[in-house]
Amino acid sequence: MVMQPVLEISAADGFALWPVGEQESYGYLALNRELTPAEVGTAIRQIADCNDFEPEAEHGPCPTDPLGTFLHGLLSIDQVRKLVARAQQDVQDFLSPAGTWAEQHLPAQAAAAAVTALARALDLAPAR
Repeated sequence: MVMQPVLEISAADGFALWPVGEQESYGYLALNRELTPAEVGTAIRQIADCNDFEPEAEHGPCPTDPLGTFLHGLLSIDQVRKLVARAQQDVQDFLSPAGTWAEQHLPAQAAAAAVTALARALDLAPAR
């Protein structure tokens, strides 16, 4: 089993502020330390692009120069933290229905062991 954070990536048509990777019109980019510089550029472009909708009240008016306008989206970085925290919570929440499933489909002793192993594999505390 492999789990890793990914970004939903859209095509970077006309993007010329820095090098980005070749992208199809839609796809996913796994985030890890082995990304190429162009892939890192793609990830930063996508994060900024997705976050470029914050109200002026929180981050001030949007700059008018192309780079400033684009990087303005990186200022809603709190949103990225919230998304990561939500993903962590979703994985933690998965343990509850997984435990119910194990109780219904496995012998009692095996169910408890399966849930404990699943929690360990996901690096989580067992559901209570």
